[in-house]
Amino acid sequence: MTTEQNTHESQGAAPQDVTAQPQPTDIPVPDPASDAQQKLNELEAKHAEVADAYLRAKADSENIRRRAEEEMSKARKFAIESFADSLLPVKDSLEAAIAIQGATPEQLLEGVQATLRQLSAALERNKVVEINPSASTKFDPHQHQAISVVPADQEPNTVVTVLQKGYLISDRVLRPALVTVTAPK
Repeated sequence: MTTEQNTHESQGAAPQDVTAQPQPTDIPVPDPASDAQQKLNELEAKHAEVADAYLRAKADSENIRRRAEEEMSKARKFAIESFADSLLPVKDSLEAAIAIQGATPEQLLEGVQATLRQLSAALERNKVVEINPSASTKFDPHQHQAISVVPADQEPNTVVTVLQKGYLISDRVLRPALVTVTAPK
């Protein structure tokens, strides 16, 4: 080749722009190790957050359980408080009756009747209800206890007399009424 050809070839070809084309070292290549480390850091932060939420929820449930146990203990301990409070006036009336010197039998009877009304009201306020079946009431083994069976002109298995009243407390039998019932014919 002659110098003229070399010059012609070099002049005919466009000069190459080195900065226009990206070089392989200029392209950012993701580093798998740094991506994994970043992902690990994110997961560790999320784990710490979830672990903290779990511990707080566990502590909350323990506190709720403990408070519920304390309330149940107090409820058992003071369940009778209202009932005892309603009986105190009855006790006061009985003590006042005993303290009266020289009371007539009529005055004592009047005081006892007033005290009985107080006691009945206190029982009623606390949902203690009398079971006092009238004669000819059908015998109910859930509320009555038959003491004896007597022949009578009534329908069989009905109450003849009440020997002792029974009591319910909130629809549950506290003590059944003691009754005599008619014999089957």
